[in-house]
Amino acid sequence: MKVRNPRTGQDDYEITPVDGAGIAATASRLRANQPRWAALPIAERCNVMLRWADAIEKHAPAIIKQLTIDTGRSGIAAIEVGGVPGTIRRWAEQAPQIIDRNSPSDVPSANPTVVNSTRLVPFSLFGAIAPWNFPMTLSTIDAIPALFAGCAALIKPSEVTPRFVEPLRASIDDVPELAEVLEIVVGDAATGEALVANVDYICFTGSVATGRKVAIAAAEAFIPANLELGGKDPMIILSSADPAEAAKTALRASILATGQACQSIERLYVARAIYEPFLEALVAEAEMVRLNYPDIHQGEIGPFIFAPQGQKIADQIAEAKQKGARVLTGGNLEILDGGTYLRPTVIADVTADMAIVRDESFGPVLPVISFDDVDEAVSQANDSVYGLSAAVLAGSSEEAEEIAVRLEAGAISINDGSMTAMVWDAENSSFKLSGMGPSRMGESGMTRFFRKQALIRQTATPARIQDFAEENFVEGYMR
Repeated sequence: MKVRNPRTGQDDYEITPVDGAGIAATASRLRANQPRWAALPIAERCNVMLRWADAIEKHAPAIIKQLTIDTGRSGIAAIEVGGVPGTIRRWAEQAPQIIDRNSPSDVPSANPTVVNSTRLVPFSLFGAIAPWNFPMTLSTIDAIPALFAGCAALIKPSEVTPRFVEPLRASIDDVPELAEVLEIVVGDAATGEALVANVDYICFTGSVATGRKVAIAAAEAFIPANLELGGKDPMIILSSADPAEAAKTALRASILATGQACQSIERLYVARAIYEPFLEALVAEAEMVRLNYPDIHQGEIGPFIFAPQGQKIADQIAEAKQKGARVLTGGNLEILDGGTYLRPTVIADVTADMAIVRDESFGPVLPVISFDDVDEAVSQANDSVYGLSAAVLAGSSEEAEEIAVRLEAGAISINDGSMTAMVWDAENSSFKLSGMGPSRMGESGMTRFFRKQALIRQTATPARIQDFAEENFVEGYMR
């Protein structure tokens, strides 16, 4: 299977997708090894995982090199790779306390002769299907807490960005105990389908369309599914906000990583009192942004990782223009040495019926809509099938929060934007079509991988069948 380089447009890498038989064999091996892993005291699992964090840092130059080719961006590739050891160490600090808090013993029951204890039983085999926009981060974000919980883990990254897998595997091989219960496979949709059919818990990050297919397959396999899907994240900018500063925040929150992030701001609702100065500042800021071409180590915005995404956005822009929208800057795809680029694109006079406002874009596009009434802005922001995250900018946190609590989204950035990319300890749920299942953030990021087993201990003589004889009841109550 050919793999395209996003900076050159050339197919310069190949993978051999793992077929159904290969997935089944790998799953069987991981399942066989999982009981030994789960039986380790949590302190020992933490030590193994901390050794993996060290191994990732040892192999980081090789992983970064390949991830840079995968994504066409250098700095963010380094941030991704550098963030994983930090994530492992954070969970290593928290996992023992989380397990202890959720494993109460000898708790008095409502029945005076009974005491209860809770035992946490990890799912045997966890599975992840990850997307192409943050390949390293999203391949490991769920697997790491699952491993701490005692699960074995089977991961399939996107076939669009598979180069980083080999050097990451080298880091796993450095930790033999981990290599027994963690495997990464490459492949296409058929590989993903086989993975869902062979695991006990599936996490998927990607589009709504594919997420529906994963959910159906999970239902047929009768396993839990955690889905984080698309977003069309709104930002409301109140009249009390500084328009120049708001423009800087909105731009970064919209176009970082070329806007190829589920938490990117994709709709801007601006109070009419500051609409014009905001637009002026936003255009000025957007026009200062540089493509990181031809030097990957210069500039702020890279190519589309998945080239068809660029054409999808070009079609949205064309439709918006045909319906009367004005493109104030950007708006044209640029093919440079085979890579597909789009400069930050600010669009005014957009309306809710346009695809650029209604559908996920996943690129550096900023449609701007003015409002006269805050209720109107909230209504428009909530008028979406998505509800992943949102943002509110105002003159004070208190004013922004009054609006934030009215928005139908799982995480709201207050006086900032896209903060879920940086803050991982606040639990949040995906609203509407943006996903389903427990939060991957906060404590539930780990507890979701346990089933709770109740140990109910009778301290007195157990009841006999004769105690339930009919003559012992009066008007439905036991004597």
